[in-house]
Amino acid sequence: MELSEILQNAIEQEASDIFLIAGLPVTYKCSGRQMRLPGEILKPRSVTSLVDEIYRISDRDDQNYRRGIDDDFSFSISKLGRFRVNVFRQRGSTAAVIRVIRFGLPDPAALGIPESVLSMADNKKGLVLITGSAGTGKSTTLACMIDRINKTRDSHIITMEDPIEYIHSHGRSIVTQREISIDTPGYLDALRSALRESPDVILLGEMRDYDTISAAITAAETGVLLLSTLHTGSAANTISRILDVFPADQQHQVKIQLAQILKGVVCQQLVPAADGTQIPVFEIMKTNTAIQNMIREDKLHQLDSAMQAGAAEGMCTMDGSLLSLYREGRITRDTALISCVHYDAMVKRLS
Repeated sequence: MELSEILQNAIEQEASDIFLIAGLPVTYKCSGRQMRLPGEILKPRSVTSLVDEIYRISDRDDQNYRRGIDDDFSFSISKLGRFRVNVFRQRGSTAAVIRVIRFGLPDPAALGIPESVLSMADNKKGLVLITGSAGTGKSTTLACMIDRINKTRDSHIITMEDPIEYIHSHGRSIVTQREISIDTPGYLDALRSALRESPDVILLGEMRDYDTISAAITAAETGVLLLSTLHTGSAANTISRILDVFPADQQHQVKIQLAQILKGVVCQQLVPAADGTQIPVFEIMKTNTAIQNMIREDKLHQLDSAMQAGAAEGMCTMDGSLLSLYREGRITRDTALISCVHYDAMVKRLS
């Protein structure tokens, strides 16, 4: 198959990812399941040819690829879509995985993103974190939040992404999008520079390490709204992960800073629905006085109780969300158990 045919077919099949790996036919990921196309098994030279075509149409420098270094970038094809590709080597041959991103911005209602998540974008300052494992839709949720800001207030929004996925036009806001390794050397350089660019909102693609986490906290203290992501599965784990990157003698001060600037944490995952599709599930923590005290006093084990008590404010735990979906018949009991945070407690709640 030609590359254009593979990409067009992926759009038509509503695939989220395309796998080009020697020894398999072209494979799509649709609703979390693999769909292997009938036809020829890809040979190493076939994959190399397809990857060469990707570099050609994206007008991307293939220096990393030629040197055997994993390469991650995005490209667009007019009237078709936008694609994020990771090129790597396995078993001595070239391979690629392509994420499919449709033109236009995602519709939060169609995706099941609740208002209590989107409303976190209404904060004018502080730190909002969207967390979860890879492929759970963090970038999509952030794109919806940025779009909400862009439509509703006058701001300068600066994004730092690796790579850029969704393209935002200027609306009521000015939207400046910077791609790591193309527009700026790295997250830390981009973040430091952003503070001199009159920002109102900063989207930091990922808080990866001590340097970026420390710089993000400092940036949020300047009075901007900073949105970012972490690969954590609960609000408590998110705060613990941030604290753990700091030396022990700095952690008390960081707890005080987090208690002041953290506006909310959204943890999300995609789980199989009873009808065979996928459904997003959210844990939502919005920082109130009680939660600020828990962070400051290192009582993170009490956060679940605080979120349950904060239901009227739009808060919920991951296990509570899964239980609601199970009771509505939208997911199975097994899915609820596999996806929950506290297994033993969930077993009791389901019995």
